[in-house]
Amino acid sequence: MNQSELIEKDILGYLKQHESKDMLRFLTCGNVDDGKSTLIGRLLHDSKMIFEDQLGAIKNDSKKFNTTDQEFDLALLVDGLQSEREQGITIDVAYRYFSTEKRKFIIADCPGHEQYTRNMATGASNCDLAIILIDARYGVQTQTKRHSFIASLLGIKHIVVAVNKMDLVDYSQDRFREIKAEYKEFADQLNLSDIRFVPISALCGDNVVESGENMPWYPGATLMKLLETVTITDDLNTTDFRLPVQYVNRPNLDFRGFCGTVAAGKIHKGDAVTALPSGKQSTVKTIHSPNGEVEEAFVGQAITLTLDDEIDVSRGDMLVNSDHLPEVSEAVEAHIVWMSEQAMVPGREYALKFATKSTFGRIESIEHRVDVNTLEQQEAHQLALNEIGLCRVVANAPIVFDKYDDVRGSGNFIVIDRMTNVTVGAGMITGKAGEAKVENREITPERMKEFEVKMNALVREYFPHWEAVKIEL
Repeated sequence: MNQSELIEKDILGYLKQHESKDMLRFLTCGNVDDGKSTLIGRLLHDSKMIFEDQLGAIKNDSKKFNTTDQEFDLALLVDGLQSEREQGITIDVAYRYFSTEKRKFIIADCPGHEQYTRNMATGASNCDLAIILIDARYGVQTQTKRHSFIASLLGIKHIVVAVNKMDLVDYSQDRFREIKAEYKEFADQLNLSDIRFVPISALCGDNVVESGENMPWYPGATLMKLLETVTITDDLNTTDFRLPVQYVNRPNLDFRGFCGTVAAGKIHKGDAVTALPSGKQSTVKTIHSPNGEVEEAFVGQAITLTLDDEIDVSRGDMLVNSDHLPEVSEAVEAHIVWMSEQAMVPGREYALKFATKSTFGRIESIEHRVDVNTLEQQEAHQLALNEIGLCRVVANAPIVFDKYDDVRGSGNFIVIDRMTNVTVGAGMITGKAGEAKVENREITPERMKEFEVKMNALVREYFPHWEAVKIEL
């Protein structure tokens, strides 16, 4: 029985079946005009996931904004902002939800323009898979490399490279092979373990949901088939239990629970846990979920834990399993994606948010900046908008963290401007920072002579009429 029949004859059965499906979060990214919004529109249209009133509204809007020669412009399904429709580009991240008989999906349609790279990083932060679109006419471009690098930094393990607009290159197999080889050469330098390639035409529908007849030389799965079958359960960290405490629930004298969303791992009644940064230990007494008391909880679940002992745990602390402890330090090294028009300059104080922990701190130094075109490490004294650098970050309080590659939920943070309260950077922790380099401040005769020369030069510059004055040390 298919979904539509099940909805008609057994709505409770349909809801139960829908609830049991797993969820895939994925994003589309690539250069401007690579066809990201059109691709999502095609996925929704060919999967019969558009309501009749939506389709009618899109057909009406297509008369005004249509950038294609088709009956209606599929991109308008996700380009919802007026400015997006007028310019024919995506500006902000657009989210769409749909499901098939096999899986539920959340799509993040990310902007392709370099100016909005920060929006792409935001959209990618919770995704399991990235579809990187490449225009078959132009091949791998700067934004292709930039988005691939950010996807690898953000720990996305599954990449589908969709070579789009194959209809504009006469569905050439040779062109597809050229782009595949070019992308592989760049991707070999990145931390990407699972890369698939599929030639498509989002406008015409080839290899999106159905195979079509224009590329018989491609024997692989369609894009939808790949999305439905990719395995993501192995990506979850079920070993390192991490619960950032968001709220301490004390409704009466007999109950004191610690609320939060499990960032990693799983927990059972009776498990030994440690509260960090204090280091106090206890065991789990009860686990409460929105559906009542349960025996265990997993990553992604919102829960409340009670403990056997009355230990001091506050908002911003973290409960972890005692056998797999994270790091605790005030200084970390992290890759930072800078998201502000105002450049990041080391030494300035910012607000930092690690999971539920809010504190102040500073970016003490930039170890290097990464050139996204060549992945070359360059010396840098500041980070401009959309630039990425490995930085040493020092907080004003102890931070509980893991390496981002090991545990996403406790390995990331955001940087907030203290004056405007705007998020200006996103960080992925690579590990504990080493000792800061301390400059030698020993006073020597050479240093004294150098200081004397500088002081006299300043006197001559600002007080030229003091010709007889000379400082001697």
